[in-house]
Amino acid sequence: MAKTIFLYGAPASGKTTLGAKLARRLDASFVDLDAQIVARTGRSIPDIFAADGEKSFRDIEADTLAAVVSADREDKVVALGGGTLLRDSNRALAEASGTVFCLDAPDDAELARRIGSAAGSRPLGNKARERAPHYGSFPNRIAASFEACGDSLVVVGTGIARALIAGYPVVSDSNVSALYSRQFGSPMATIPAGEEHKTPATIVELWHALAAAGLGRGDTLAALGGGVTGDLAGFAAATWMRGIDWVNFPTTLLSMVDASTGGKTGCDLPEGKNLAGAFHSPKLVVVDSAFLTTLPAAVLAEGRAEMIKHEIIGGIPGIAGAVPTAKEIAANLMVKVGIVREDPCEKLGRRMLLNCGHTIGHAVEMLSGYRLAHGSAVAIGCVAEAKLAVRFGLAQESWPQELAAKFGDAGLPVAIPAEMDEASLVAAMRGDKKKLRGGIVDFALPCGWGDVRSVKVTLAGDTMERSLS
Repeated sequence: MAKTIFLYGAPASGKTTLGAKLARRLDASFVDLDAQIVARTGRSIPDIFAADGEKSFRDIEADTLAAVVSADREDKVVALGGGTLLRDSNRALAEASGTVFCLDAPDDAELARRIGSAAGSRPLGNKARERAPHYGSFPNRIAASFEACGDSLVVVGTGIARALIAGYPVVSDSNVSALYSRQFGSPMATIPAGEEHKTPATIVELWHALAAAGLGRGDTLAALGGGVTGDLAGFAAATWMRGIDWVNFPTTLLSMVDASTGGKTGCDLPEGKNLAGAFHSPKLVVVDSAFLTTLPAAVLAEGRAEMIKHEIIGGIPGIAGAVPTAKEIAANLMVKVGIVREDPCEKLGRRMLLNCGHTIGHAVEMLSGYRLAHGSAVAIGCVAEAKLAVRFGLAQESWPQELAAKFGDAGLPVAIPAEMDEASLVAAMRGDKKKLRGGIVDFALPCGWGDVRSVKVTLAGDTMERSLS
């Protein structure tokens, strides 16, 4: 069945720009309704308004929308005009023919800049405030969109996943499949939930599932779940027939702000976490904040750990509430996206900043037998590495306590478990993928808000010392 996505919102909210990008990632056709009106009438929209008035333009607009909807039954993304759905019959037609996504308008200054830069092309000017109740009546919303690395398009919103995932073969885990099978249908493949199943054996199971489903080079695989699901499905896509496309639908806060972007895919080995993998960016990442309504507080806290890590790196303010909004998620995620764009394959050193708290965090996670969740391990790792920064004279004495309070307020642990001493952590870190040579590991030490530094640390015997090399 053909899929139709209508993009709607205030003039200059970005419907046409996003529509063209989204259509390309969905392998769909793109239709700009205003451009169709110009093509059908042979007149510009300002000319129609000036000569015939708004009523005449709205009649032409309605006829053009009907023609677009009744055209060939292929997947398409349609960018509507800023007032197209003010007419009830148009709204009913669009909602019966596909799914309407309403774009949140940018702030007043940005909206004015966009309208001013295209002077004369929008005869009604800025209607965002006047029509705010109308735009607010659409439940499926896009808060932000941006391109990450590796040609990934990231779309952040609320209530947008269902329409966009339709038609894809889906990989999900046992927890998510049970929750969302009624909404999204049965997945093509279900993998067991949990970090302990992020193994080569699960990858082999996925390869067999792809073979059974007959997926070829032209197909696209979808991942619906947390970070483990995305990592495994992405790695299976990277290696199936030497690489097929995939799209990512993260369902946990942790995966939304961390694993969903960046292009890293892979699995764990007994020797260490994420040792086998590949850089293989999804062509589309759909971050739908509606998934957060099903998460308990403890699971939301795991995602807050990565958000706080981004706050440390970027020196940005924290979120307002326990459950972040789509706009807050987008702003936080942009810290990571900005870094990944500069250093997509970790060759320039800039991307090392994202490992803040992860060197010790991964060691703690592994030593716990993965009973300790990733977000908790990152919180512990950030505080422990802040103490290391103090030891090396790179941070103020009060810095670890400040960080511990920040993570603690989010409901996260901040102390290394008593059974894990420095010697056991050093042993675990000897297998870290960031190890360079001769027992030297490249740390991304948190030294203050907006101050994360790449520091080479020597694993000397059973302790850690700053490298002089």
